[in-house]
Amino acid sequence: MAFPVVDTEYHKEIEKARRDLRALIAFNNCAPIMLRLAWHDAGTYDVSTKTGGPNGSIRNEEEYTHGSNNGLKIAIDFCEEVKAKHHKITYADLYQLAGVVAVEVTGGPTIDFVPGRKDSDICPKEGRLPNATKGAPHLKDIFYRMGLSGKDIVALSGGHTLGRAHPERSGFDGPWTNEPLKFDNSYFVELLKGESEGLLKLPTDIALMDDPEFREYVELYAKCQPRSTSCRHLFR
Repeated sequence: MAFPVVDTEYHKEIEKARRDLRALIAFNNCAPIMLRLAWHDAGTYDVSTKTGGPNGSIRNEEEYTHGSNNGLKIAIDFCEEVKAKHHKITYADLYQLAGVVAVEVTGGPTIDFVPGRKDSDICPKEGRLPNATKGAPHLKDIFYRMGLSGKDIVALSGGHTLGRAHPERSGFDGPWTNEPLKFDNSYFVELLKGESEGLLKLPTDIALMDDPEFREYVELYAKCQPRSTSCRHLFR
């Protein structure tokens, strides 16, 4: 997806917003929910109709009240604090930038950010995001619709290395790793270990182990840290 070229002033505003997001995320320990916001705004994309995707529409009540977005109003409100100081930046760019910063402040790799996304008020129908209770065929349906691959499915699932599930939001409870505020490959390591006391494995997590293609990538990522120069390309 190509984005319009933005001017120098916009780039400067992006860098200022990046600094403000770093401070906000560090102060509130909210990296996991900021990454989730970025993903849920982007994960509605449909490659065949060119609809949905990272366009900021999740800020609208019609969309943030979808069942899969329970709790994300918290992250939307956090982002509003930054938006109030950087009016020029689109919500679409702001939410993706928040996800980038969330990865960086928790020890993940530095991510090149390309601005230029436009805002939309057109909300996709509910059901475009993964359902955590389902298996590999469902994951393939959801991610292939976005134009993504099996490798992408596994890599993006690794975002569960941050944060925890909350029963009032998803019906599930607990973190996926022992250090839920550290971005590393622990999610994949824990998948290979099997059941671990106190750690969560969703049906969609287990599906990564049951599907031969997915498992191959789980095993690969379990050997590589995202920040490693030799492995970074595997997570792109």
